[in-house]
Amino acid sequence: MKSSRRQLIGALLATSALAAATPAAAKTRKPPNIVLIVLDDTGYSDFGCFGSEIRTPNIDALAADGQRFNHFESKAICTATRAALLTGRNNHSLGLADLPSGKFQPPGTGKDAGDLAPNVQLLPEALRARGYATMAIGKWHLATEFQDGSPGNNASWPRQRGFDYYYGFISGWADQYRPDLVENNARIGKPSAPDYHFSTDITDRAIAKLGESKAAAPDKPRFLYLAYGATHAPIQVPKPYIDAYAGQYDKGWDAIRADRFARQKAMGIVPPGTKLPPPNAGDDAWEPLDPVKKRVYARFMEAYAGFLTHTDEQIGRLVNALKARGDYENTVFVLLSDNGASAEHGQTGSIGQLYPPVHLDAAELATHMQDIGTAQIGMQRPWGMASNTPFRRYKSWPNAGGVRTPLILAWPGHLPNKGAIRRQRVDAVDIAPTLVELAGARFDAVVDGKTMIPVAGASFRKALFSASAPDPRPVQFFELRGNRAVRAGKWRAVAIHRLGTPFEQDHWALYDTDADFAEAEDLSGRNPDKVSELKAIWQREASRYGALPLSEGPDYVRKLDRYRDAFLGD
Repeated sequence: MKSSRRQLIGALLATSALAAATPAAAKTRKPPNIVLIVLDDTGYSDFGCFGSEIRTPNIDALAADGQRFNHFESKAICTATRAALLTGRNNHSLGLADLPSGKFQPPGTGKDAGDLAPNVQLLPEALRARGYATMAIGKWHLATEFQDGSPGNNASWPRQRGFDYYYGFISGWADQYRPDLVENNARIGKPSAPDYHFSTDITDRAIAKLGESKAAAPDKPRFLYLAYGATHAPIQVPKPYIDAYAGQYDKGWDAIRADRFARQKAMGIVPPGTKLPPPNAGDDAWEPLDPVKKRVYARFMEAYAGFLTHTDEQIGRLVNALKARGDYENTVFVLLSDNGASAEHGQTGSIGQLYPPVHLDAAELATHMQDIGTAQIGMQRPWGMASNTPFRRYKSWPNAGGVRTPLILAWPGHLPNKGAIRRQRVDAVDIAPTLVELAGARFDAVVDGKTMIPVAGASFRKALFSASAPDPRPVQFFELRGNRAVRAGKWRAVAIHRLGTPFEQDHWALYDTDADFAEAEDLSGRNPDKVSELKAIWQREASRYGALPLSEGPDYVRKLDRYRDAFLGD
């Protein structure tokens, strides 16, 4: 009897909370502030609350005050995810099938235009129409390199796409100590302060701009898009943060991966019966490495961990500022990574030059140990495998290690089940529709007489208030550089393309993600009809969202042949 009464009371409370967040209620209450935080190349298991040994107490505190989504899917690469995140559309529809056009990627047409389509209303534009002040601070990476910010040559810069204010860098990556900064539409050069760090700077700027906005218009809701350069290469952070992890990674990437997997199971991030896939083909095992390699590679990971902890401190400063101003409990926080951890710098990692990386042997790297933290370094590939625990592969791959990333959503004082893990399947295209609905706003089908590209995503607001809510959409497709995947309900099919061969010859692996969370067992041989069904669904969705015809990506990508390790056993 007591149990039934508790269940009834819980149901009533959840229903009341859900009603308070409906669009009708949103018209009468003050819209929430929204803070959307994006980290860069941060793996699924890198936050403490997703199983890591890396200290991220402020991120973990947001998770404890909100909810973790353990089945969030990105687009596996920064531009594509950010485009989907800020529009609710699939990136191919927007002309951003890959990175923006530039020196190494000439402009194309359609999905390969390499620039953000003009006929799409972005999240900040939809929110601004609802009365929001909007600001973007940090990395952008949604504009062709040929735009310089000048009048008539800045159509895809933030100020022209719905943001009242912008500060950060426009390109895909930057030196954390000397980035090429932009404010609004003007390039303002590199900072010269000896103690400068980009993560600290943009957090200072975010705190200040939010304060200025509140002082100028106290009742105006605010939307902050805060995009850190961390933990994308170069891995740069002051030495004390690195030294704080001294010795912690001497055990190596294989042991760290196993430890994280055990913690994930203990905390419920992965189901108890999940099987950890074997190490990625092509990755070196830790134990056979010589002592010099172990010493150098462990120091690289100490730097990565310090970089993330430093970023976590900045997020904590922002949250504390909002608490001090009385804004914390009417702010929706969304925190995620744009793709899985990177493998771009190979087995040895890189120092001094990143794109393309300079591969030095361990003895040469050892002579640069004192430069770790200040020099431009990229991580050894197997550390990316550990970061992406429990999944296979890395950034830009169609496997879960490239696609799946941590997602935290908190709305203090408004959501039930604080600290809960939500298991709904959510994609990057679903973030903007959810935020628009929570704000009581909408995406317009027509803007200034111009028909907008239809929204592809769907709100998952119901999942915030009910663990049993359905997935926002039953189907989501993926394509990048000829590699493909599609999710339909519990089933997911993945095809990795062998360079120079017909796409029709690609093998499609099949996974039951209900029974096999980590996508460890390929069921395609036992379920050929299901594979055929999912291939047909992929073809339909790819055609619907402009992902055809298939290509192997830009010339510079083909020369790297990054996916060749998928065929080592053939």
